[in-house]
Amino acid sequence: MKKNASGIHKIVLCLFELALGVLLLINPVGFTSGILTALGVLLLLDGVVHVFRYFKEPPEAAALAQDLTRGLLETIAGLFCMLKSQWFIVTFPLLTVLYGVLALINGVGKIQWAVDLLRKKSKKWFWAAISAAVMLICSLVILADPFRSAVVLWVFIGVTWIADAILDVIAMIFERKAR
Repeated sequence: MKKNASGIHKIVLCLFELALGVLLLINPVGFTSGILTALGVLLLLDGVVHVFRYFKEPPEAAALAQDLTRGLLETIAGLFCMLKSQWFIVTFPLLTVLYGVLALINGVGKIQWAVDLLRKKSKKWFWAAISAAVMLICSLVILADPFRSAVVLWVFIGVTWIADAILDVIAMIFERKAR
């Protein structure tokens, strides 16, 4: 059962990477604005919940939990993300660095997958290693010069996510055949 859940998790991750890549290729600015607006809605809702929780709790417990402060800060951040998402677009290079860091973390995680396959004596472990290498190289390129052309970087990130998802699917197919 655990192996099946792991396989489903990997497939979902591949589909997520593929969707991210396609959306980034189609409209990187619109995609980023949409993500920021969705994040704003989540922050706003969580902030409102914390504010209400503050007033429902006894004063001593509420003071310790700091729900009012957290709720107000999340509400302000949520409204800012929803209403001023273009501010983030202006600060695009910073967002590019964040995407580069996420890609780097993803690539490091894929190193373990490749090593796990190698330790299991899978003959096709190198597909996962190639996936890790592609993700790491792309993340390093992104992080090396995030201030160049944002559009080129978004296209590059989109292609990276699509290529990575395809390599992951190939690695999963060979992993299943090795069992």
